[in-house]
Amino acid sequence: MLEHAPEILTFKECKDLLKIGKNSLLALIHDGQIEAFRIGNRWKIPKSAVVTFIRYQM
Repeated sequence: MLEHAPEILTFKECKDLLKIGKNSLLALIHDGQIEAFRIGNRWKIPKSAVVTFIRYQM
């Protein structure tokens, strides 16, 4: 699933990968459950942050 994903995901890639909506992903980012950073007005999410989030959801 994540083996072909880039090391840095766009907001849309992350949203599609986790199969969640925009508001849900923003809430996870703002709550600190998924590490993310902004470049200009665009969110970028490290693949490692998504892997960590998925691990702790199980």
